[in-house]
Amino acid sequence: MSATSKGAVKTPLIWLGAALGCVVITNVYALFGHGVRSDAMDGMFLYPLLGGTAVYLLTGFALKKAAVRPGSTIYNAGIATLTAGGMLRGILEIAGTGSAYGTVFTAVGWGLAGLGLLCWFAVKSA
Repeated sequence: MSATSKGAVKTPLIWLGAALGCVVITNVYALFGHGVRSDAMDGMFLYPLLGGTAVYLLTGFALKKAAVRPGSTIYNAGIATLTAGGMLRGILEIAGTGSAYGTVFTAVGWGLAGLGLLCWFAVKSA
């Protein structure tokens, strides 16, 4: 098995593990929060599941060239930022307060994910 095919399998599995970790964190947090839940925290697993696992599997995001790695890293940072923002927003909703940081996390996360995809497609088409 080549290094490229290992990466093509390993990356979606890592994102799948992150999505499962988000589900566990959400349920443990709800358990200790006396059953109080937040839509933002309940849905945070979707970022790594759809943005990580599904994107890597469906688009063949396998790292076939070393030049693709920076775009992939930026994209991964965007998905991680969106996930962390979902957690922060959920915690603040459960606490009954708000913050402008949720908007910042969302904007930065989508910006990084978009920039990562642009970098990846620019290298792929070259």
